[in-house]
Amino acid sequence: MLNNTPQTIAHIRNELGKIVVGQDDVIEQILVALLAEGHALIEGVPGTAKTLIVKTLARIIKVKFSRIQFTPDLMPSDITGTNVFNMQKSEFTLRPGPIFSSILLADEINRTPPKTQSALLEAMEERQATIDGKRYKLSPLFTVLATENPIEYEGTYPLPEAQLDRFLLKILIDYPEKEEELEVVSRWDKGFNSRQLEQIKIEPLQNPQIIKICREEVRQMNTEEGIQKYIVEIVHKTRNHPTILYGASPRASVALLLCSKALAAIRGRDFPTPDDVKDIAKPVLRHRLSLRAEAELDGATTDAVISDILKTVEVPR
Repeated sequence: MLNNTPQTIAHIRNELGKIVVGQDDVIEQILVALLAEGHALIEGVPGTAKTLIVKTLARIIKVKFSRIQFTPDLMPSDITGTNVFNMQKSEFTLRPGPIFSSILLADEINRTPPKTQSALLEAMEERQATIDGKRYKLSPLFTVLATENPIEYEGTYPLPEAQLDRFLLKILIDYPEKEEELEVVSRWDKGFNSRQLEQIKIEPLQNPQIIKICREEVRQMNTEEGIQKYIVEIVHKTRNHPTILYGASPRASVALLLCSKALAAIRGRDFPTPDDVKDIAKPVLRHRLSLRAEAELDGATTDAVISDILKTVEVPR
């Protein structure tokens, strides 16, 4: 039974609505990643509230927030931290990096070289960091929300497949509708300033442990065998589709299951349905597929291919 998740999610959405206009689907997908204990890659043009959503979310759930602006000269130690010699104690002490937080915003992650990008791999998968041979546990709520700019590729370093697969979801942010953008302009005209979030009244969650409780509720949800087979069939189809060079791995099947359960919980149900699977399939799969070169030249996209696959897989009754 879901005792805490629906009310918690409703509160988070209500508070986010005080700051962010529109982007309801994006917010829902970020909350899916949070409840499913995964990380999300957020792609969108500058000025579409990517950073604002993440910063506001951290304030609402009342956890430590860190931001890294990825640049070509960023070093791995700038992320993990380093040991510094303490003259008074004549010993080395850890100066923790921004990775020691609960919500980590990795801004423009594709602007730093692979060596630095890989510094996040261990943290994302194992929830730990190894510094000078010693392992340090990270926050149980440690979540990486990374952003990418889709229109400016000069001087960037595309994420390797191994790191892309560590992201539970790839979320696309589009321009707001005209009415939503008018609401944004109206709010700023009335004095709203997103650069001064501390001056905007936000009611954080009363219980800082509530997210852990909600995650446990999602973990305990049961999925019917028909839905499990539906998920596996969708992922299996990605390995046989004529336009796909490399399909999704079993990790994608597990991700689709976990995200479907989280989405069902967000919608107030204690079981996922085929609609939950279909609604979250694109964010789960789009970054795990590699299209054939000839298909890309013909204008094919991963989202279009996933839509085609969803049409061909029989929906369980």
